[in-house]
Amino acid sequence: MYLHLGGGVMVAKKSIVGVFDLDNTSQSHITRAYLAKAEKKGEIINAAEDIPKSFVVCRDGEGMRIYLSQMAVQTLLKRANENSVY
Repeated sequence: MYLHLGGGVMVAKKSIVGVFDLDNTSQSHITRAYLAKAEKKGEIINAAEDIPKSFVVCRDGEGMRIYLSQMAVQTLLKRANENSVY
């Protein structure tokens, strides 16, 4: 099954490592450093058409990908727990 993150981006549910609230987690210097390093490595994909509210860490064949989404964590988790494609 797949999860729609917004902006026409979909990811396989089995590849998702975690879904995080951007406002809460970006207060930590560790998270900011992680996101900055991922951006330098080209691992961040912006699926947000507006200001991002969350980020989704996914495992892919070569490593990790981080998707920025304008959807709230609660919305993404609700969609992930349903059996249909969103």
